[in-house]
Amino acid sequence: MKFWSFFQKDPRKAAAAALHREIAGQSRLPVFFTDFEVADTIDGRFDLLVLHGFLVMHRLKQEGEKAKVLSQTLFDKLFEGMDVSLREMGVGDLIVGKRIRGMATAFYGRVDAYTVPLEAGDRDALVEAINRNLYRGQGNPEVVGKVADYAVKAASLLKEQSLTELAAGQVRFPDPEGQ
Repeated sequence: MKFWSFFQKDPRKAAAAALHREIAGQSRLPVFFTDFEVADTIDGRFDLLVLHGFLVMHRLKQEGEKAKVLSQTLFDKLFEGMDVSLREMGVGDLIVGKRIRGMATAFYGRVDAYTVPLEAGDRDALVEAINRNLYRGQGNPEVVGKVADYAVKAASLLKEQSLTELAAGQVRFPDPEGQ
């Protein structure tokens, strides 16, 4: 390794940071908290971030080994952001690790819950999974259906995006207001 290469920015980290910004920005759109009736709480915001992060990582998974490192780097960046958010909210150092582990467990549970119905095209199962996770089982069926349709539309749009675009930190989501 050459001395100056130590100071060069890792392109995968830069791409993951850019993807994280896009995911976070999309998941914070007011329409999710108004028209889509997601609770504007820590849990609601977490679940929207997870849904969007899942959609991007699901797309990266379709690229196989070529995108594995980028997907892992994005996962790390998402949880680094959650760590920072917890600390900014005043959660103590001794508790942050425990909370992050719980969030990671929740993330993987949601990935499992969303993957099968999304890949099978099973809208009813996706609606059920979204209602259970994003709305804690209390969602308005019509609104939950709109979120499921949005997720399907997002997955389809992401499928059209090249690995080159994603590896450059560029991601496009559908306009949720068009639902």
